Parts: sequence; C-alpha cells; structure tokens
Amino acid sequence: MFSPTVKESPWFSVLLLLIAMTSIQGGAALAKTLFPQVGAPGITALRLGLGTLILCAIFRPWRLRFSRQQALPLIFYGLSLGGMNFLFYLSLRTVPLGIAVALEFIGPLTLALLGSRRPLDFVWVALAILGMYWLLPIGNEINGVDPQGALLALAAGALWVVYILAGQRAGSEHGPATVAMGSLIGSLVFVPLGLALANSGAWTLALLPIGLLIAILSSALPYSLEMVALTRLPSRTFGTLMSLEPAMAALSGMLFLGEVLSPVQWLALLAIISASVGSTLTLRPAKSEIVPVKPSGE
Repeated sequence: MFSPTVKESPWFSVLLLLIAMTSIQGGAALAKTLFPQVGAPGITALRLGLGTLILCAIFRPWRLRFSRQQALPLIFYGLSLGGMNFLFYLSLRTVPLGIAVALEFIGPLTLALLGSRRPLDFVWVALAILGMYWLLPIGNEINGVDPQGALLALAAGALWVVYILAGQRAGSEHGPATVAMGSLIGSLVFVPLGLALANSGAWTLALLPIGLLIAILSSALPYSLEMVALTRLPSRTFGTLMSLEPAMAALSGMLFLGEVLSPVQWLALLAIISASVGSTLTLRPAKSEIVPVKPSGE
C-alpha cells in the first residue's frame, strides 16, 4: 500500500499516467514486430483474447448485473472496443505508430469539439484540420502515408467515439469493471475473426509468452494505472496529459521500430496535440466528462 502522502500527490498520479502511456505504446511497438510472422489480425486476436482473460480475472464481470436499458449500449461498447483494436492494428501494417495514434486521436477530439461555438474553439478545430492535412496524402505523396492505413486509423478513431458514448451509458453503474464485460463481448467477435485471418502455420507455443507480455503492456498494467490516476486527477488534467499520447507513440516508434518521421509529420503531430490540449483546457463544464480515454486498446 502507498502511504497517504504519496497517494495524494498529483505528481505521483502524473507519473503513473506517463508510465501507462509508455506501456501502451511499448506494447503496440512489440506487437508490430510480430506482424511479419503472425499478421496484424493474428496479433489482434492474441492481444485481445489474453487481455480479456486478464481483465476478467481482475474484475469478474459475470458477477455484474446490467439493466435492459444498459444492454444495447453495452453491446455497442464491446463491439467498438474490439473493432477499434482490430482496425488500429491493421493500420499499423503500413502507417508509423505515431501517425496512426494521431489520426485515431482525431475521433475523440472531434467529439470534444462538437457543438463548439466560441471563437477559441475554432482555433482548436483549425489546428486539428491542419494536422490532418499535413499527415494525409491529399493530392500528393510528400508525406508517404499509405491512404488505406490512414483510413483504417481514422475508422478506429470513429469507433473510439462510439466507445466513449456507449461506455458512458453502459458503465454508469459498474464503472471500470464494465470494460471486462465489454472486452469479453468484443473478443467473441474479433478473436475468431483475427484467428481466421492470421498467417497460416505461424502459431507456436513460443508466441504465448510474447502475447501475454503484449496483453499486459497494452491492457492490464496501463489500464490499472490509468484508473488510479483518473481517480486522483481532475478530468481536465487527465485529458491534457492523455493528449501527449501521439508524441509518446512517435517516440516509441523511433526507439523500438526505427520509424523516422519527417519535419512536416512532426509539425502535424504538434498541431493535433496542441488542438487536443487546447480543447481540454478550455472545455466547458457541461462537456468536461468527455475525456478521450480507452482501455489501453493500442
């Protein structure tokens, strides 16, 4: 147990969140190194399946009771959770990790900015659009971003929006434990799909420890740390720190995958991060609950 002084320190919670983001992106980088052997769908199935087993062991979702009104949001929540994992890993086949995370981040950022009417809000909208323009190969090949991979990352971001909206309704009574049930629902669809599309003849027992490590780095460890930080930090501070995730992903890609971004792509990441930080810091109270958080799906 942590001492009361440490538990109440905001810097301790910030450190936990930074460790969680590092763990998530490290897990994604490790997963990408296995794509040539197993394929992105196979790694998705392995990570999602093992991650679900870990979450179920922690939260025991079979003990939860959901009302009829929560049933449909719960299904959408679980399917979007599995779908955004699946699409995000597919995008990583051809898109650098930092760019994929930045494009995926457009989803919750758009949700946070919907309904904006103040002039300052449109500054963040403009920055987000500018970042997308610099990242996407619109009319030229200057940035070398694969269009299909970019669209897959954007689609994962759209499912992130569904995850946020459905999760707010599905998890209104059970809180963090809802993710275990949602992950179980997503696994029922996307684990068999991923196994069916995986590279044939690639499965060996040697993959199990690596898959377990990816599941821990991408799910169990960061999700637990995020929940600790979320309960101790204001939502505005939490959202601002989470906005750094595209930069963390880019650094992880450089360190572990040798992915080097161009100056224009770094400017694009900076624009998207600035838009997310700015929108979080200037968010109105009525929208303060819309925080771009997911259960370490990357």
